Amino acid sequence: MMLKLWPVISLLICGLLSNIVGAFVGINIGTDVSNPPSALDTVALLKAHQITHVRLFDADAHMLKALSNTGIEVIVGVTNDEVLGIGESSSTAAAWVNNNVAAYMPSTNITAIAVGSEVLTSIPNAASVLVPALNYLHKALVAANLNDRVKVSTPQSMDIIAKAFPPSTAAFNSSWNSTVFQILQFLKSTNSYYMLNAYPYYEYVQSDGIFQIDYALFQPLSPVKQVVDPNTLFHYNSMFDAMVDATYNAITAFNFSDIPVVVTETGWPWFGGTKEPDATLENAETFIKNLVQRVSNDSGPPSQPGIPINTYIYELFNEDKRPGPVSERSWGIFFPNGSAVYPLNLDGSGDISDNSSAVFCIAKPGVETKKLQSGLNWACGQGHANCSDIQPGKSCYFPDSLENHASYAYNDYYQKMHTLGGTCDFDGTATTTTRDPSYGSCSFTGSSNSSIVGLFPSTALGPASPVTAKGWRTLAPDLGNILAIFLAVLLLEVNVMSRC
Repeated sequence: MMLKLWPVISLLICGLLSNIVGAFVGINIGTDVSNPPSALDTVALLKAHQITHVRLFDADAHMLKALSNTGIEVIVGVTNDEVLGIGESSSTAAAWVNNNVAAYMPSTNITAIAVGSEVLTSIPNAASVLVPALNYLHKALVAANLNDRVKVSTPQSMDIIAKAFPPSTAAFNSSWNSTVFQILQFLKSTNSYYMLNAYPYYEYVQSDGIFQIDYALFQPLSPVKQVVDPNTLFHYNSMFDAMVDATYNAITAFNFSDIPVVVTETGWPWFGGTKEPDATLENAETFIKNLVQRVSNDSGPPSQPGIPINTYIYELFNEDKRPGPVSERSWGIFFPNGSAVYPLNLDGSGDISDNSSAVFCIAKPGVETKKLQSGLNWACGQGHANCSDIQPGKSCYFPDSLENHASYAYNDYYQKMHTLGGTCDFDGTATTTTRDPSYGSCSFTGSSNSSIVGLFPSTALGPASPVTAKGWRTLAPDLGNILAIFLAVLLLEVNVMSRC
């Protein structure tokens, strides 16, 4: 009798772990991480935060196995290194599908194959085999009777659109006309969708002040500064919407319709170098929070209001092995130990409130380096702040920035001395905040340790950054509900047995 009730329990559990209806916000899982958590721990993190859609950049066997029986929808990736071989050989494509898709279905819910990553702009020599690769993979899915369940597409950047503004006149770069036309033909004939990598961060930085940062961050604009397409008179409240609309109009320019656009990558870096002033924790948190709320309203851009913008955040973990600017290693919303970089809800249910019961002292962003260094030296010296945790190898050393170290020292001094007349000024380089600046395993004086505990054991610790995890839903409430349901069913079973 008890065994017959397990399917009911499973359905109830699935209901608790998935609450997103309509448009969804998924997440990318990168691989350039020095000490990544295990695949099982990664999936536990996804489930704990009710993440229902993921995109893998490859076909990692450990991840595909760990995702089995979770219901999480998976986009599996053909790497750029694999595109050439698959595009030149149908048998290679068939083997790839058999080994990386068919072998894991139906227990792993694979719904799409992403062929390469921005192939036309990152490896243009492979452009000639990109469309054959799409076709070969689709034919392999047909042969495996999986073509109705698994779509094939290829993520492209905004760079293949020659002029994205105004959106109404957007068109693909003419040098890619033949290839893009064939891609759209393929997507249309197979009922697939266009995969777009859209980064307002880069568009804003490269605009050289033409666009306001509020426009890139989904923040409200005053009536005189609103962005309007002069041809359609559509108002664009965010750069994100304008980029998606530009893509729709570029597709329409080729006389294709009914090809939905899915944003396979977007995000904002939370930390950058000296020449990346807009890569900040505050901006990253604002962007992601507003992005989730925007996607969750189930509407499309002005030209396609009825088509929701399903979106994948870039990315789950900070990829510390990526080359390039500092910001390249700071796109993650989690550290490898499972603690959040900044708090938010992935279901768009509302803002995260500050911890108004406490006041913290932190360094002001963008102040003069010399004055900030002097303030740090004073706090750790004459001010007698305990600065041991910002030393190399300690919990608050990363990110190794003057602003981060000064914030920790300033706050330690302030918490000890403000009742005795100590101030949060430090020659104008400090300010108070009600937001807890604790992050990862780094706890600022006066903050609650319960708000910074990661999901995984401390052996998986990685570099830290200014964050809290208090805004994220933890697994505990769901486990409580699940246990309550289980016990209720168990008691029911006992009552039934006793009557028999």
